[in-house]
Amino acid sequence: MYLVISILLAVVRPPSGWEIFEDTRFKWQYDEDLGLEVEIPIFNKEIEALDGKEITLTGHYLPLDLVGNSIIISKLPYASCFFCGSGVGQESVAEVEFLSVQRPFRTDELITVEGKLKLNVDDYEHLVFMITNAKVIEL
Repeated sequence: MYLVISILLAVVRPPSGWEIFEDTRFKWQYDEDLGLEVEIPIFNKEIEALDGKEITLTGHYLPLDLVGNSIIISKLPYASCFFCGSGVGQESVAEVEFLSVQRPFRTDELITVEGKLKLNVDDYEHLVFMITNAKVIEL
C-alpha cells in the first residue's frame, strides 16, 4: 500500500519552481551599453505564464552581500552553486526581495519563500528569476 501511495504522490506532485526554471534557455547577445556579450534568457510559455504570479520556492541561502531586504537562494548548496563555477546555470538561483527586514540566515539554510515571480530579461544588476514582495514560509 505504501508503494502505491508513494507512486501516486510522485505522479500528482506539481513541479517545483526549480524544475520549471530549468526549461529556460539562454542565448548570447551583444549589449551596446555594456560593450560585451551577455546571456539573454528565453522563457517557454509555462514560465511566462508564471510571471507576476505568486509562487513558493525553497532554496539554500547564499551569503552574498546585497542591499536592502534582498537575498539570493540557490537550488544547490553554496559549494555547488552557480556563482562557484559548478556548471549549473542562472536557472538555479533566484533573487528574493522581502517586504521587510528578515532574521539572519545561515549559509546553506533551506528557506521557503512565497512571493511574486518577476522574470528579468535586461536588468543586469539583478538575477533572471526574482521573487518580489516575499515572505518566509516557516514549515
